[in-house]
Amino acid sequence: MVRKIDSATRIPVPGGKVIEEYVGRVNSGDAQISIAHMKAPAGWDEPAQTPQFAEYTLVLAGTVVVEHAEGSTEVHAGQAFVSEPGEKVRYSCGPEGAEYVAVCLPAFSPETVNREE
Repeated sequence: MVRKIDSATRIPVPGGKVIEEYVGRVNSGDAQISIAHMKAPAGWDEPAQTPQFAEYTLVLAGTVVVEHAEGSTEVHAGQAFVSEPGEKVRYSCGPEGAEYVAVCLPAFSPETVNREE
């Protein structure tokens, strides 16, 4: 059955980043996958996390910086990156901010992202 999703649910997060979930636990009730559009302001960052899900991210504008065990990787508009379940990562963005789409398998949840305090 085809399901049309007319709008996203905005998920509040600190630091000025905007998350609009189209598919996932919050907006559509899907636990197997989440698809979210994100906009992060210049200089945004978040604590390190060790998610229990794979995350596939396509950068639409700006730069997302991914810190990981091997160092730091800058991912620019038109590029993508993948983080595997159990991989410790920390996301931030460059001075121009960033806009990107993230797909998580299984779907993102606050209980499975394992953010450090």
